[in-house]
Amino acid sequence: MMSSFKNSDGKIIVENLIKTIQENKDYLSKIDGEIGDGDHGINMNKGFTICGERISGKDFDLTESLKQLAMVLMMEIGGSMGPLYGTMFFEMSKATAGKDEIDSQIVSEMLGNAAKGIQSLGEAKVGDKTLLDTFIPALEAFNESMGEGFAAALDQMIIAAEKGKDSTIDLVAKVGRASRLGERSRGVLDAGATSCFLMLESFGKTVKELIG
Repeated sequence: MMSSFKNSDGKIIVENLIKTIQENKDYLSKIDGEIGDGDHGINMNKGFTICGERISGKDFDLTESLKQLAMVLMMEIGGSMGPLYGTMFFEMSKATAGKDEIDSQIVSEMLGNAAKGIQSLGEAKVGDKTLLDTFIPALEAFNESMGEGFAAALDQMIIAAEKGKDSTIDLVAKVGRASRLGERSRGVLDAGATSCFLMLESFGKTVKELIG
């Protein structure tokens, strides 16, 4: 097993993210329909599919592929998630810029930058029933497990992301449209936390394949 992978081989990470969203679009819209407006999967699928067309056949590295995804999400899809996920992927791309090899330290920076970028856009924190309930525990688990090796840290990131996503069932939404429902928002997964988990899982699994 290698301790890094080449930036030039990283386009597959974004290609697999696109597939993951396409395969889960109906599921994400169904969850969103319980306490939101039911378009999370539709909007996400639109953005990720546009990105797939933009990067198809192009000799892009991870940095450029993430940047393309970020730009599409920020500029071309509606809803609240476009700017959030656009910022997340843009910040991730910045951590990889100019790096030939992507190791666990750079992945830690990618995740850390993304968390800061997301948090800069709003008041949400862990416990508010948002994607941060997935993302922050995943980031912390990755960082805490880095000493055990790159693959182990990715495994722990995925486990923590799933626990974080599942924790949103019992939470009451404090921000966004669902917050208007108060107690009625309890008992349902948060759609953003769910899409965030699916993407972190895809990201972790693909990086593990790249490091062999």
